[in-house]
Amino acid sequence: MQEASSSSLPALSTAYQPLPSLYLGFVAIWAASGLSWAFSSWRNRHFQANNLQWILALVPLIKALQMALSFLFWYSCVNLQTCSLWMSFGVYVTGILFQTASFVSFMLISHGYCIMYERLSIKERRTTAGLGCLLYLSLIGYKAAVPYFTVFLLINYFASFYIIFRRTSQCLLVLREQLNFVEEEDIHSLHGTLNTKYTMFKRFQGTMQVAAVAFIMVYMRADDTPDNYWFRVLVREWVQFCIFMYIGWNFRIPEASLNLPVMPLMKSNWEITMPPIYSVEMDAADFRGLVSDQWHVGVLATLQRSAHDDSCCSSQPLLVLVQNPSPKISGATTA
Repeated sequence: MQEASSSSLPALSTAYQPLPSLYLGFVAIWAASGLSWAFSSWRNRHFQANNLQWILALVPLIKALQMALSFLFWYSCVNLQTCSLWMSFGVYVTGILFQTASFVSFMLISHGYCIMYERLSIKERRTTAGLGCLLYLSLIGYKAAVPYFTVFLLINYFASFYIIFRRTSQCLLVLREQLNFVEEEDIHSLHGTLNTKYTMFKRFQGTMQVAAVAFIMVYMRADDTPDNYWFRVLVREWVQFCIFMYIGWNFRIPEASLNLPVMPLMKSNWEITMPPIYSVEMDAADFRGLVSDQWHVGVLATLQRSAHDDSCCSSQPLLVLVQNPSPKISGATTA
């Protein structure tokens, strides 16, 4: 425990008087948001095939813990004239954890985790984990006023924002190509799903642009006097809350899980688009003569020639699905 000197107590009490009430209000806001988010994720766990919502629900709970420790610290300083070193250390650690967890969750979303792909590639996992660890260490050095760590932190933030914007643009490009394809092929069953994903990523891209500008403006300490410290805390906390809650609402469970069932297991490359789908109508006589070359729609000539070669079929398999829309099937057709 560290006792503040009696000469500095009156100035401390006057300048930082609004802080306990301010932090107590944010404790209630973040705690209510985090608990409701976690309850919603648990309630929809049977429909939820991914862990994205659980990861996003953990971040507000970390922030609520930081706000609670901040309230206890400033309440004891202002009203009890006792400032706890351990409380300040808890605020320091939880603040770093919150910033690191936020950026890691943003990077997971930008990679399309649990939205376009159920699992990330090994390279993406290593990149996300590496940047998260570097950001955590950079924040520790920056908060501890270690020389040159401000530069390291800025470089890490720049790299994180670059990856987020680049991967988000790639996801939008892939979704735009898939939307164009399903519109050309008139596949209405997939249009709603792809359009929802595209809208979600478009909103996420705009929100991250606002977050980058807000990050620069909030952390520019042009005036460091204690008179306006409570106001800067209020603006910073509201900006963080609005940005994170909007992203969480955008990727909430009813949209991100229940209405988006079509999702590849893992991403192999960014050039993958929708497979070609063709519809052909024929009668029973034409169906019996399906071996004709005129029905090889969309099949490469090399695959057509290799269809009669057993050695080629093993290396380049071809799956053909034939659906008979007629409810009345004659005995000859069935045979």
